[in-house]
Amino acid sequence: MISNMGTLSFSDLIKNYVKLQSKVVSQIKNLASSISGANPGKFLLVQFSMSQVTQIGESISNMISQVNTVINNAVANQKGR
Repeated sequence: MISNMGTLSFSDLIKNYVKLQSKVVSQIKNLASSISGANPGKFLLVQFSMSQVTQIGESISNMISQVNTVINNAVANQKGR
């Protein structure tokens, strides 16, 4: 059981996402630099990593959109009073 749940700030989320992107770019560079020694497994691993980064980016984008909607609704409700 976790007694003390940590918090995650938006800046931490973005920083970690950028680190993840950098790791995938590094994987791609390594694969491209040794293309003659590359095997299908390496290609699949890089493709999977790229897919994960894309999904995480889309999730962050959706979260930003949802927060924006909440803020816009709150502002609209305040104006209506």
